[in-house]
Amino acid sequence: MLFSVNPIKFGTDGWRGVIAAEFTFERVAFLAPLVAKILADNYGTPDRTHQIIVGYDRRFLAEEFAQVAAEAIQEAGFDVALSQSYAPTPAFSWTAKQQNALGAIVLTASHNPAKYLGLKVKGAFGGSVSREITQQIETLLLAPPTFNSKLGTLSYFDPWKSYCYELQQKVKVKVICEAIVSGKLRVFTDVMHGAAATGLERLLECSIEEINSNRDPLFEGGSPEPLPRYLSKLFNVIKTSARQGDDGLKVGLVFDGDGDRIAAVDGQGNFLSSQIIIPILIDHLAKRKGFTGEIIKTVSGSDLISHLAKIYNLSVYETPIGYKYITDRMLTTDTLIGGEESGGIGYGTHIPERDALLSALYILEAIVESGKDLGQYYSYIQNKTGFYNIYDRIDLPLANIEVKTQLLKKLQQESLTKIAEQKILDCSIKDGYKYRLADGSWLLIRFSGTEPVLRLYCESTTTKQVHKILNWAKNWANSA
Repeated sequence: MLFSVNPIKFGTDGWRGVIAAEFTFERVAFLAPLVAKILADNYGTPDRTHQIIVGYDRRFLAEEFAQVAAEAIQEAGFDVALSQSYAPTPAFSWTAKQQNALGAIVLTASHNPAKYLGLKVKGAFGGSVSREITQQIETLLLAPPTFNSKLGTLSYFDPWKSYCYELQQKVKVKVICEAIVSGKLRVFTDVMHGAAATGLERLLECSIEEINSNRDPLFEGGSPEPLPRYLSKLFNVIKTSARQGDDGLKVGLVFDGDGDRIAAVDGQGNFLSSQIIIPILIDHLAKRKGFTGEIIKTVSGSDLISHLAKIYNLSVYETPIGYKYITDRMLTTDTLIGGEESGGIGYGTHIPERDALLSALYILEAIVESGKDLGQYYSYIQNKTGFYNIYDRIDLPLANIEVKTQLLKKLQQESLTKIAEQKILDCSIKDGYKYRLADGSWLLIRFSGTEPVLRLYCESTTTKQVHKILNWAKNWANSA
């Protein structure tokens, strides 16, 4: 009955569904103990606690769903540590590792629209579990076990204290604060009504100009996703500051709904995606902090990353899209940074998990120590590598599953030789269909793992060419 319609399926990072339709209290209460059992089966050891961490973001009913999940896990015989408040998802991942727990579940739908809620699963190591683990959960849904009737314990914890302390050890907090207090650096943050609210101020222990810090489960009618169309307030604040003759360095930092993804805005009000942020972070971490290790990127990551890696003699490893694939690699190799185009960035110095607040600290440290605006820093890296790139992406909502089926069939059966008048040199199907073109451009066509959306990604040397290729791809998709 629970799963005959819209069965629970895990996407690139957890299970998500429309509240009161797919995502219900009954389903969460059924699913949560099964997740706990799979975590115990895979990570339970004699020296590990029998505890599951349960956290949540600021979405509609998120704390109530977390309470239901915690009680269901407790009734199944597991010990539960339930968060006393909302916090970013990486705070709960950190807690799972720091507390030597079996893992964590987080009630969040990340960047999705307000009608969604979801459940992310984190392993004992402090990161997203693999596809093999989520498949085990899906299998158990079809044949659920009988649990021990012995009641576990339920305790509560502050998700911020240990997490903030851990992050503060990784950067020169005093140097950043001094720059802010002296007026050399002005920091604006847009937390998009999400779980990163108050985060940067807690970390830096000085006043930060925070935008959209109130809880709004409707996200002002948009989505808590760090994309330009949702950032009009931040753009206006920074541009107003520039017009008023504020000569100090300025930066805007943007966090998604559960605080694991980041974007930025430079002092002139230009939007900077992680395609720009990641190269800046690589340069800062390798040059100023002397970090080494492999750079892990997804198939949609900018080619600038590879050009910069060559300068520092760092290897690059490419994964499918979805941070769990980066996590899998981080668990097996010495890593400098692992990043994805959508804003998720993690570090070998921390847990194998994307963490927007740690990224924000590293970005601020890079600005202060270089004395460069982020836009200037990006131009510096382009000049340094001799690689000049423009990137953009289009998300096309799909009417129904039949449209997705038709487009997949078209991709599989068509033998494309040209895209936007450019000859196709090769096509990678590691994740979606990534075409490399004769002029050095690339186009990636793939379906979202969490929403009924077709994503079109492109990088080229000019804005005109990027738009030309994306328009070609949009027309191709609409002709199906």
